[in-house]
Amino acid sequence: MPAIDVQDQELELALKDFKSSVHAWGEAAYSRPRTLAARVPHGSWRLASGWALGCLLVAGSVSGGLFQRHHRIEVAQVAAEQRAAEQQRQARELESAKMTDEALLAGVDSDVSRQVPSAFDPLTQMSEDETK
Repeated sequence: MPAIDVQDQELELALKDFKSSVHAWGEAAYSRPRTLAARVPHGSWRLASGWALGCLLVAGSVSGGLFQRHHRIEVAQVAAEQRAAEQQRQARELESAKMTDEALLAGVDSDVSRQVPSAFDPLTQMSEDETK
């Protein structure tokens, strides 16, 4: 068993040396003068991101306004085309109504200008046959 006692003593000695070296390192780190870390200027990133977001906001507003203007122009064009089509349809209806009126008047005129009414046509034909 003496070999085990020697190993235990060596292990205990190694652990004491490790403990003392850790304490010495901690004392040295604690007693060393501290320096402040150099500050990275965050203001430049904030300024750049602020300008970028501002530009996006302006671009979005301008593009939204242009889109609304374009949409209003398209709607006005469609409405004008519909009004023109409606006017053309009304003009065609008026023209066809005139033609129908003229055709009716022409029919009435031909009926009135006959010497004998159409109901008496068979009688006139009989009288023409007798005269022959």
